[in-house]
Amino acid sequence: MKSMIIKEFRELTRDRRTMAMLVVLPILLLVIFGYAANFSVGTLRTVVIGPQAEVARTMLPPLFEVVDVQAGDATQDAHDILQRGQAQVVIDTTTTPPTAWVDGADLFSAQTASAALARAGGQVDVQVLFNPELKTAWYMVPSLIGLILTFIGTIITSIGLVRERETGTLEQLAVMPFRPVDVIVGKIAPYFLLASIDLIIVTVVGMLLFGVPFAGSVLVFALGAALFLFVVLGLGVLISTLSQNTGQAIQGAILILLPQVLLSGMIFPLIAMPWAVRWLGYLMPLTYFTMINRGIMLRGTPIAAPALWVPLVVLAIMAAVVFSLAVLRFRRDLSPTRSAQAPAIAAQEG
Repeated sequence: MKSMIIKEFRELTRDRRTMAMLVVLPILLLVIFGYAANFSVGTLRTVVIGPQAEVARTMLPPLFEVVDVQAGDATQDAHDILQRGQAQVVIDTTTTPPTAWVDGADLFSAQTASAALARAGGQVDVQVLFNPELKTAWYMVPSLIGLILTFIGTIITSIGLVRERETGTLEQLAVMPFRPVDVIVGKIAPYFLLASIDLIIVTVVGMLLFGVPFAGSVLVFALGAALFLFVVLGLGVLISTLSQNTGQAIQGAILILLPQVLLSGMIFPLIAMPWAVRWLGYLMPLTYFTMINRGIMLRGTPIAAPALWVPLVVLAIMAAVVFSLAVLRFRRDLSPTRSAQAPAIAAQEG
């Protein structure tokens, strides 16, 4: 028994990926989670409008970071400002008392703003838009849609492709007259269809079960979902090309999945994270898909607003880069197989 234990321990220490999962990943998660696990929002982007805008600006506590002051009668509508993601709070001085319009789609910022304004003792009338009751489900469901797509795109896709390598299916494809991009598209198409069906099911169930609204464009929502799927499916293909077996594929997928859950703003607000950790969140595709989903479903943000088209552009760039890398890596994996089997095929033909 002792020799068997020593043998297994030596094999374990030789597997660098497993050792990284056992040693590096826990430390990394501890550090990141320790800094990211923060619900305290320190600043709120605020726009002050109306004839008394300048006066109201000087009376706001430091929590409210005023990014724009629109004095006079010709002011932008508070609903439009919040819908376009220009601010988290709008102080409207055209009413008596002034009205504070709060973006309820940003749950933790809305809770912070409501609590701070409540301490004003009735001097400000607080109105919450897009999530009037500040329901957690309304905040989480758009994020969970992206998480489910990430799970399908990374874990299930990578495991499926690695299993085909283990069973020799990819070796058979290597000798067929298919381009690598054709093979990849053919392989991920079923996963794309499966994820699309899950997308529809989760969205509809979330709307029916939790009453989550869908205020925006279905077509823009579908566009964002398609771009995001290309990113996560490309990541799944990349993981499969770097993995020798199913276990390694699962490990690689977990390394991709966990940071996105912690740093995408799905649970912890990005604005509450230190900048050293926050910039990692902006590298995660789930961050931008969450922005798109909350903007479309809760706010009804138009595509012309930077709060919506910027995440779409970022996802499009990510999709192009990741999918290109997946094709290149997949081509490199197929080339040795084709080179090795070419003499055998030539001998059979001769």
